[in-house]
Amino acid sequence: MAAPVPIDTRAFSPRVMTRTRKPIWARVLLKIAEIAILLLVTSLIVFLATQALPGDVVTIILGVDTTPERAEALRTQLGLDQPLPAQYWSWLSGVLHGDFGTSLITGRPVNEIIGLRVRNSIVLGLTAFAIMIPVSLVLGVAAAYFRDRALDRGFLTVSMVLNATPEFVTGTLLIALLSTNVLRIFPPVAQFPPQDLPWQHPDLIFLPVLTLVIGGSMYLSRLIRVSYIDVLSSEYVEMARLKGVGTWRVLFRHALPNALAPAIPAAMIVAAFVIGGVVVVEYLYAYPGMGSMVIEAARNRDLPVLQALILIIAVLYFAMNLFGDLLSGANRGERR
Repeated sequence: MAAPVPIDTRAFSPRVMTRTRKPIWARVLLKIAEIAILLLVTSLIVFLATQALPGDVVTIILGVDTTPERAEALRTQLGLDQPLPAQYWSWLSGVLHGDFGTSLITGRPVNEIIGLRVRNSIVLGLTAFAIMIPVSLVLGVAAAYFRDRALDRGFLTVSMVLNATPEFVTGTLLIALLSTNVLRIFPPVAQFPPQDLPWQHPDLIFLPVLTLVIGGSMYLSRLIRVSYIDVLSSEYVEMARLKGVGTWRVLFRHALPNALAPAIPAAMIVAAFVIGGVVVVEYLYAYPGMGSMVIEAARNRDLPVLQALILIIAVLYFAMNLFGDLLSGANRGERR
């Protein structure tokens, strides 16, 4: 039997492995290139899916009693008589230059129509996310500290049920509980002028924010719980306890920074899912944001508005995923 070939263990040393890892700027550029390709594919899917919607925008604008000549003239004016590849290239070229086109229904620039709606959706999502972080932290730390006790078991049961419940169902239950004859505290709809800032109407946005917070915090707090349990069982935490360090100092001075390291990238993933949940929640509460406008544009077959809104939602979703991946990569690098 031949003698084994000696292995150069220096190749596996931390210094050599660190040098072979790609620099952060290379990983960022690679991730951006991947997202750019995904967005290009997404834009094509969005364009083809909106074109396949039932109904005819010309009939919606002119009515069913219009003459074929008028219908054909309007179709030519809107560019709907061109082949689909030409329509897609025209639309994509405008998007790359920051121009989403003109609404087929109102004739106004799409950028002008959706600007305030996008702002309102971002404010709603950021408000829910800002509340979600401390709520998840408190729930996760408490559940980890009282591990396997009644509080922890109750938390796991409730969080599992709420995390599996769609936002539409959660919002409907909140309306039934807090906006009807049970407890008539908050309005069941969040309708206010789109030009107003959402926080000017705190009573109207309370239920939409609460619906998003419930779904996201249940998922994130479970991740924080698992991370905290791992940290609390580590040697340096045990050493701090043996030295007589107080419970609160152990929890928030020694354990917190290390427990949050893996949870922060997960929080960005939760933020990406919040963006998707915003669409459902806005439609449920008639909130003047992107979600309600998506439904309205689909109903009217206003393709430029619909395509712009779906593409913006996709961009925000991919941006949150990119940020989460970068934080996750940085966290893995620090661990090494």
